[in-house]
Amino acid sequence: MSAVDRRTHQAIRAQAGVPANAQSCHTAFVGDYVIEGHVPADVIKRLLHERPARVTGLVVPGMPPGSPGMEGLRSVRYVVNALHEDGSTTAYAHR
Repeated sequence: MSAVDRRTHQAIRAQAGVPANAQSCHTAFVGDYVIEGHVPADVIKRLLHERPARVTGLVVPGMPPGSPGMEGLRSVRYVVNALHEDGSTTAYAHR
């Protein structure tokens, strides 16, 4: 990724309200929500169904082994966090 691409990605994350400690390598938008990192599809579907108040998206910081796209010989437990309007996060799903 070039320096320009990296700055553009950082600007998109900042505009979406993704705090530095919740960032990963991928940012997407699904409906009105930001999805940051390797978030499982079933958790995104749950978000779209439940539409919890004051939640602006889902984040999986870093690149946990065993998360979607990071499958391999090793897997770790990780948390999918709900991102709130104020930039805070709370656990939404455990994997």
